[in-house]
This record gives sequence, structure tokens and C-alpha cells, in this order.
Amino acid sequence: MPVPHASFWRKLLAFSGPGYLVAVGYMDPGNWATGLGGGSAFGYQLLCVIVLANLMAMFLQSLALKLGIVTGLDLAQACRARYGKATRLFLWILCEIAIIACDLAELIGAAIALKLLFEIPLLVGVALTGFEVLLVLALHERGVRKLEALIIALMVVIAICFAVELALAKPAIADIARGLVPSAEIVENPLMLYIAIGILGATVMPHNLYLHSSIVQTRRYSRTEAGLREAIRFSIVDIVIALGFAILINASILILAAASFHGRGLAEVVGIEEAYQLLTPALGVGAASTLFAVALLASGQNSSITGTLAGQIVMEGFTDFRWPPWRRRVAARLLAMVPAMIAIGLYGEHSATSLLIFSQVMLSLQLPFAVYPLVRLTNSRTLMGSFANRPLTVVVAWSLTAILIVLNAVLLLQSI
Repeated sequence: MPVPHASFWRKLLAFSGPGYLVAVGYMDPGNWATGLGGGSAFGYQLLCVIVLANLMAMFLQSLALKLGIVTGLDLAQACRARYGKATRLFLWILCEIAIIACDLAELIGAAIALKLLFEIPLLVGVALTGFEVLLVLALHERGVRKLEALIIALMVVIAICFAVELALAKPAIADIARGLVPSAEIVENPLMLYIAIGILGATVMPHNLYLHSSIVQTRRYSRTEAGLREAIRFSIVDIVIALGFAILINASILILAAASFHGRGLAEVVGIEEAYQLLTPALGVGAASTLFAVALLASGQNSSITGTLAGQIVMEGFTDFRWPPWRRRVAARLLAMVPAMIAIGLYGEHSATSLLIFSQVMLSLQLPFAVYPLVRLTNSRTLMGSFANRPLTVVVAWSLTAILIVLNAVLLLQSI
């Protein structure tokens, strides 16, 4: 899509869109599972983790978009060009595992919503959601703008549902403010740390870094230094606005659980289906549960669309397979659908929320293997030229990488 030579606002509108495709991954059913679990069990205490995780995501996504704009390569293609065969294979396999874990959450979340709204069995719901996504992605062939418009429309549905739910729950502003301040208990309490790392995994998703570095290239702009800098600047504004919206949605999930369940004496980890059953009696309005399920369905559908796109980008970038688009999408979709259906078949429908939280922890464990090459590549003057990360950015980037590695090491030690 060409970028017009026009006013600031028209240029911003032209660059807007990729950030929202990425942002839906930050408000998927995995976020619902961790947000509901954290809010019901610990009140507002993990609200600070949601905010910090989203700020971390803004920084890392800005590196990903810069890599795509400057080099014309997505993160997978850049890794293929810079690393040896064994390293490329290792990174590809880890990224596919992350996408499967993410899609597991998205498919199960949308299937749970179909079950709650229409009493469709979970396995059937997974199949319906998976194949429906392939039909929706046909919009992509008609232009990326149509797909972006659909994504934004579904995000608006989610926002409206939560606005109504929060108005009914009437959370205490003072409690919300206290939840924005980090506490040592988050690290000291094993269950709280487990859910906190799940929130991190549900927020900063590895495949979103690959996705964003690719879709920012759908805009056509001048390849001069000034043109590239302008593209980076407008794309950063796009992702900051989109992820700011995601912060509000994710925070709303936790706040709703804290106000509706923890605040009413239910200090246990509440799952998605339990939340659906409990919302109407907790809030005293019959439509509360229905709104919750509608928002969940929109969330799962939205995230499944972008997850399938990410799978296609990663497969192409690391392997350079030259398949027709429909075949690549079917392959990417089946890689997620089959494990989801096997998991539900083995563990039963009652374990869906546990699987959701576990999938987000798996995502967090994969994250350093996407962040490390991203930081190294954007630090490289050979690859990035004058756009290579500046000293302060380098320090922040390596610090975030170290934090992710330490948190995951703590999680593994606790699990053992």
C-alpha cells in the first residue's frame, strides 16, 4: 500500500494497521486465562505485571518493525541469512512450538466461547474455529486493509463488552492504583510467580516479533534514509497506540476478575467456564455472562487469524518453501489444530483453562530464543547501518533479555 505525500494525520492513517494485527495477540484467550486466574486468586496485585509486560512488548515490537523496515527482511528471513543451518533449524523448531502453544490457547478459547454460547462440544468448536479462520484469511488476498478493518472491528466488540462488564462490577479505584505498584510477594509466592510468568508469556509473544517485522513491509515508502526514518517513526506510533489499547483490555480482564470474584471472597484460580457461570450471580445482570462469551469468541477468532499469518511467515522465512498461499495456511493451521484436539481428547474439556495457562508459560519459555536474535540483529551495524541500536537502546534490550532468561530459569527451578 503506497503512503501518500500528505499531512501528518493522513500519513499516520496510512501506516496504521500492522500494530493492530500484532496487538490482537496481546489480548488472546491465553491472556484471559492468566488474567482471570491472577485476578481471582490475588486481586489487583498482578496488575503491575500486565502493565510492565505491555511496556516491554512495545519496546521489543519497535525493534522488530525497525528490522523489517530497514532491511526489507522479516526476523525469520534475517535469521536464515545470518545463521548457520543448525541454528536456523533450532530457532525454527522453537518458533513453531511457540506458535502451536499460542494457537492452542486461541483455538481452545474460541471453542469454549462457542460451547458457552451455543453448547457446541469443545472438539467440534476447535475444528470449526480452525477452518473458519482459513475462510476469513481469504480477505488477505483482497488486500491487507480489509483484513486490518475486520481485526479492528472485532477489537471494538471486545472493548465494548468489557466496558459494560466493568461498569457493572464497579471496581475500587484505590485498589486498582495499589495494584500498579510491584510487590516482592510476586517473586516469593510460587503460584503468583507462575501466573505472573504466564502473563508475561501471554503478553510478549515470540511469533508476534516475526509477524510484525513482516507486515510493516506492506506499506510502500521511500527507501532513502529520511523515508525509512519516517516509516519507523509512524510505525512506532501505530504500535504504541495499538498496544496501549491492549493494555486496557488485559487490565480489564484482571480487574473484572478481582472485583467480581476475589473482592467477593472467591480467592481461588477461576477458569474461563467458571467465570462465565459466576458472572451473572456476581454482577446481578443476566447479560453479563453472554457479553463475556461474545468478547471471548471475538478474541479467539481475532488471535487465530494473526497466529495463522505468523505461522505462514515463519515457515516461509526459515525454510524458503515456495508453496501456494492456501497450502501454507492449511499447513500452519493443522500444526496448531491437531495438538489442540489431541490435548482436549486426552485431558478432557474440564482441563481447558489449565491447558491455556500452561500454553502461556510455554510461550514465555520460548521468548528468549526470539528476543536474543532480534537484539543481536538490530545491534549489527553491518546489517542495519546507521539504524543500528544506539547505546541506550542496546543496554535496555540486553537488560530485558537478561530479565526474561532469569524469570524463565526461576520458573524451571520451581517446576523441578
